[in-house]
Amino acid sequence: MQPQLFDASPRYSVSDLTRRLRLLLEAAPDLQGVWVEGEISNFARPSSGHVYFTLKDSGAQLRCVMWRSDAARLKFPPADGMLVEAHGSISLYEAGGQYQLYADLLRPLGEGALYAEFLRLKALLEAEGLFDPARKRSIPELPKRIGIVTSPTGAALRDMLDTLRRRNPLTEVTLAATPVQGEDAPPAIAAALRTLNLSAAPDVILLARGGGSIEDLWAFNDERVVRAVADSAAPLITGVGHETDFTLVDFAADLRAPTPTAAAELATPVTLADLQAGLLQMEQALLGEMEALFMERRQSLGGLENRLRLLSPARRLQTDRQRLDDLARRLNAAQAHGLALAAERLKGAESRLLALDPLAVLARGYAVVTRKADGRVVMQPSAVSPGDDLRVRVRDGEFEARVSGS
Repeated sequence: MQPQLFDASPRYSVSDLTRRLRLLLEAAPDLQGVWVEGEISNFARPSSGHVYFTLKDSGAQLRCVMWRSDAARLKFPPADGMLVEAHGSISLYEAGGQYQLYADLLRPLGEGALYAEFLRLKALLEAEGLFDPARKRSIPELPKRIGIVTSPTGAALRDMLDTLRRRNPLTEVTLAATPVQGEDAPPAIAAALRTLNLSAAPDVILLARGGGSIEDLWAFNDERVVRAVADSAAPLITGVGHETDFTLVDFAADLRAPTPTAAAELATPVTLADLQAGLLQMEQALLGEMEALFMERRQSLGGLENRLRLLSPARRLQTDRQRLDDLARRLNAAQAHGLALAAERLKGAESRLLALDPLAVLARGYAVVTRKADGRVVMQPSAVSPGDDLRVRVRDGEFEARVSGS
C-alpha cells in the first residue's frame, strides 16, 4: 500500500522515536523488576568497574549492563557459559538503538528455588514464635566460659580465637567441632549445640562460619539447626557468612553478628583493658574514699582527743593546780591583809596599852607601893601600920621603906 501524498501519520526523528520507545519500555510495570534466566556470554568488566554481558538461550539473546555499585556486591565471579538469574529493569539504550536489561542483582541459577524455600521455612518457624523478640536473652558482660560451634579447620575459628584472646584472655573457650557445609552439616551442628550445652554449660555460645554462596550457607537454614539454636540453654550469637548474608539461625539467635570476628567481639563486651581501666578507676575511687574516711576519722579522733584531754587526770591535775595556785594567792593575800589588819589592831592596842602602862605613870613621877610581906599594893593609908616594911617602885627602879607612923 502506497502512502498518500498528504498522509496524516506521525513523523519522528530517529532520536525522538528511540526516546519514545525507551519511555514506553520504562513505563511498562511488568518490565521493571524482572528476573531473567540465561547463559552468560561476552562477559566484560572494563576499568570503569561496570559489567557488560549477554544472556542467551536457544532462541534469543539479551544485552545486559550492571553498574559498578551493583557489581561490587556480587558474591561470585561471573564467567562465560555460567547459567544465572539476573534481576533488573528493561530499558532502551538510545545511542545504540538496542533494548537491554539494566541488572542490579545476579545469582547462579538455582538460588531462586533455595530462596523460595528460605521464605517458606522462615514463615513457618516465625508462625511458631521461634523468632519472637521476646525470646531474646541478653549477653553476659563478662562470660567465664564461651562455647564455639564451627569447623575446626576454618579461618572463622582462628579469627574468633584471636579476637577472644586479644579482648579477654581470661575467658575459657570450649570448641564443639562440626562440619558447616554439606548434607552431614545440619544434624552435626544441631548435635554439637546440644552436647555443648550439656557438657560445658557455657555462658554464651558462638555459632559461626565464613562466607560463601547460598548453597554453602544452606546448613544454617536447615530446620533442625534453627530449632537447636532456639532450644539452646545458653544465649547464642550467630556469625555466619559476611555482613550481607542472612540465614534463618540469625532470626532464632539471641544476637546476630555480621561476621565470626564480630560475633567474638559481641561475646566479650567487656575487654581485659576495660577491666583494667575499671579496676584502676575503682582503686582511685577507693583511695579517695579511704582518704576521706581517714580525714573524717582523724577529725573525729582529734575531737575525742581534745575531749579526753579535757577529761584526763593530767588535765584535772593542771586545773586543780591552777585552782590551788589561785587559792594560795588568795590565801596569801588574805593572810597578808589579815596580818596587816592585826598589825594595825596591835598598834592600836599597843598604843592603848602604853597609855595604861603603870610604868608610863611612874615615868610621870608616880610610884607603886607594895607590902613586902605579901606583895599587896597599898591603895590607902589604912592598909599599912607603923613598922611595916614596904617596897616602892619608881620609874628607874625600886627601893624598900618602913612605915614610921600613921
